This record gives sequence, C-alpha cells and structure tokens, in this order.
Amino acid sequence: MTDCVLGVDLGTSAVKVSAVTQAGEIIAQEGMDFPLNQPKPGYAEQNPNDWVNATTVAIVKLILNDSLKPEQIKGISYSGQMHGLVLLDENNQVLRPAMLWNDTRSTKQREEIMAKMGDRFVEITHNQPLEGFTLPKLLWVKENQPEIFAKAKTMLLPKDYLRFRMTGKLAIDYSDATGTVMLDVDQQEWSQEILDAFGIPVSLCPPLVRSIDNTGNIDEWYSMYSGLSTDTVTFGGGADNACGAVGAGIDSPTKVLSSIGTSGVILKYEPQKQTNYQGVLQYEDHAIPDAYYSMGVTLAAGFSLSWFKKTFAEKEDFTDVVESAAQSTVGANGLLFAPYIVGERAPYADADIRGSFIGIDGIHQRYDFVRAVLEGIIFSFRDLLDIYEKEGAKFDTVVSIGGGAKSPLWQQIQANIFNTRVVSLQNEQGPGLGAAMLAAVGLGWFQTMQDCTKVFVKFKDVFLPEENEVAKYQQLHEIYKQIYPSTKQISHELVAYRRENEAQ
Repeated sequence: MTDCVLGVDLGTSAVKVSAVTQAGEIIAQEGMDFPLNQPKPGYAEQNPNDWVNATTVAIVKLILNDSLKPEQIKGISYSGQMHGLVLLDENNQVLRPAMLWNDTRSTKQREEIMAKMGDRFVEITHNQPLEGFTLPKLLWVKENQPEIFAKAKTMLLPKDYLRFRMTGKLAIDYSDATGTVMLDVDQQEWSQEILDAFGIPVSLCPPLVRSIDNTGNIDEWYSMYSGLSTDTVTFGGGADNACGAVGAGIDSPTKVLSSIGTSGVILKYEPQKQTNYQGVLQYEDHAIPDAYYSMGVTLAAGFSLSWFKKTFAEKEDFTDVVESAAQSTVGANGLLFAPYIVGERAPYADADIRGSFIGIDGIHQRYDFVRAVLEGIIFSFRDLLDIYEKEGAKFDTVVSIGGGAKSPLWQQIQANIFNTRVVSLQNEQGPGLGAAMLAAVGLGWFQTMQDCTKVFVKFKDVFLPEENEVAKYQQLHEIYKQIYPSTKQISHELVAYRRENEAQ
C-alpha cells in the first residue's frame, strides 16, 4: 500500500482532488462541479456548502472508485480561489452567499478606501484595494447589509471554510491573508491601522498560519461524512496563484511563471517582504515559508486569441490556426496587436482602454494577424518584465504553462521576446499539485519546498533565445510601448460613445 497526500484545488466552477505519492506520482484524481450565481450584473456568489459537498463527493470517489484506502491518505492541503468573502455567525454558520474574486459591486467602497488612506494603504498592504479583493467586499456588506455585518463573528476565504468544515478549526494562511488587503505585509500581522480606519473588529480575522503548518486532523463528523480517517492531517494550503507557482516550481528568485489562460499572468518569486511595486503589480505572501511573490495580469491574454479564432476562423481547428503564424515573420510583416480588448490591469490599470491592430497593410494575410496576436500577448508580458528589470531583478528561466505551453512556436516567441530560457512542464497540474506539495513538506516527507520541487516538478521542452530574433523583438517592443499612450484618449472616447448609444 502506497502512502499519499491529497491536493484539493478549489476553483471557481469546480473542485479537483489529486492523490500524489511521495515520489510525486499522481495515482488518482477526481473532480466535481458546482454552480456560480450571478443575480445582478457585477455580482458573483456561491453557496460555501456547495464547496464542501463537491469536495466530499470527489474524496468519496477516490476511496470507492480509485480504491484509495483511508489509512493510505496521510495528509491534505488546499489551493483556493482567492479573495472570496465567507462570513460566519457566533455558531460558525454561514450568514450569506460567498462573494467571489470576480464580484465587482464594490467600486464605491474601493474609492472610499483610497480617499481615506491613499498611499498609506498601499504602503501597508503593498496593493491597491481592487474590487475583487476581500476588504472592499466586507465594507460593502457593512454598508448594504448592516444586519448581517452585525452578526458576523468570523471572516474566512473559500479554501479556509472548506478546511474548517473538515477539522472544526478556524485559520487562514498568509498567502490568502495578503489577498484580503487587511494584512500588514512588512509586519506579517493583521493591520490594526486598516481595521480601525474602517471599523472592523480584529476578532473577525482568523488566526494566521503558514501554508505548511498543521491545521488539525480530520474530525469525527467529517470522517463519518467522507470516509477519511481521523488520523489524516490537514495543512494550511494557499491561494491558487501561490499554489500554482509552487506546482510549477517557482521556488527561487531566478524563476518567473508565464501563464496564459483566459487572462494572462506573469508571476515572480520575491525573497524580501520589503519589496513594493506601489500597487502596479500585486504583491502577496507565497505559499513557500518566508517568501513572497508578485504578479501582473493581462486581462485578455488567451481570450484575445479565442476571440480572434471565434470571429475569423470559427470552424477551423484551434491548433491549425495558431500554427499558421509560422507562415508569417517576426513582427508579423509590420503588424502589431495590443491585447486590450476588455480593458487592462497591469501595468495600465485602465478599464476603458481597448485593443487595436496597428500597421495594417494590403499585403497582410490572416496568418499575419494570428502572428500579431501571439506576439502582442507576449509583448504585454514583456511590459511586466520591464518593471522587474528596472528594479534590478535577474531571472534565467521562464516556466510557461497554459495555452502558451501548448504551441512550440508560441514558446519560441516567448523565449525571444523575454530573451530568457523558456521551459514547459511534463505533467502540468498547477494549483492542485502545489497543494499536494505543501502537504508533503508539512508531513516531513521533504525538508524544504525546494527539495520537494526536485521530485514533484518535472520539466520537458526547453526553448532558448535566438540572437537575431531577440534584437528584432526588442526594436518592435519599443514601438509596441507607444500604442497605449497613443490610443488611450481615442479608446476612452469610443467606449463613452458606445455607452451613450446603448443607453438610448
């Protein structure tokens, strides 16, 4: 019988539970969907009990369908969707549906935070109070549902509520606590200054733990409900981006993560808590003890490519469309694309900027437009790496995951635009694998996360920069950087025009 740990990946639409051995082998995996409720524009809510039920079904499947024995499962840790707000009463009962990371109803509260604290808020939290973060949501409840706020005794984030239901113990790990924008990053404790400024009792904030800390055994109630043994130990876990970085081997300052999903993320390991990007980039505690990470988000990375394919090549194979870009050249024969088709977050926090193709010529073919889209997405990532390089950062490896790792052509484009070695993963499991690694280290199977990475994370393809192409892309990126300031006013006027006409 092989001992294993479970990595629970609690996402926005589903949970996936992976059983992983000490050798880093995934021996079983089960998942379960749950609903997302959007009762009004800008609202995004879920019933926290749906997370518990879905996770339990996945665990029961592992035991029944995959023949895992309860005594075989030594530890469990968690990756969770970030920023969500769960409020519990004095009996630890849920008071209202959880408000999720993509709930944007709290613009008024975000503005109030900055009006009251301004730069001091960024100095304490190292972040801007975006609508998606937890504090603006908490202030929305305080202002709009005061009767619920009055009954609230505990605030949790999604994966922490799930862990609480398994153990009966309240806690939040530092990586998720940073994302509430109520944590003093330098002091590594809840910010009394922020809590006092907005009338939030510190008793609402749960105890802080490290991601690898023991957070209690499975309790008797959940043992009976799920079939797990009460000998199974749980660990703090982490925010999904932190766990995704762990699962991709981002465990040293020389490594950067390039992730292309619907949105795109450049994430960098940060060894020092004093680092502060003044809110231009998000700054969070890492799931790795005594480490941190920063990240910038391109809102429409993979979405730009999906939009192009749906609009101009709907019935064609996705891979064929992407690979057609090989028929073009570096710089797409003089065509640039800015991927701002739903606004942008970093380095330009601008909801009203819009995308553009620049340099359209009568000679251009569709494959030039595909090439321009692929390059434009990576140019937007290059903007983020420029911020790091200005701060003196040096990195020698970019780990590519998501859509950007599925195309050798696109990986080579990344290597040339980044002027850095780009690698992909043999078994890309992301946050779930990262959560399992936290449990493995917590159990003492490995002394450090870096030791665990050597066993659990396996790289495959390697793409090196090509000197001639690097020089061309550096020249093109200088031109690309002119697009945002040149099109900002026009974009804003067009967005305003459309809104006026839609309202008529």
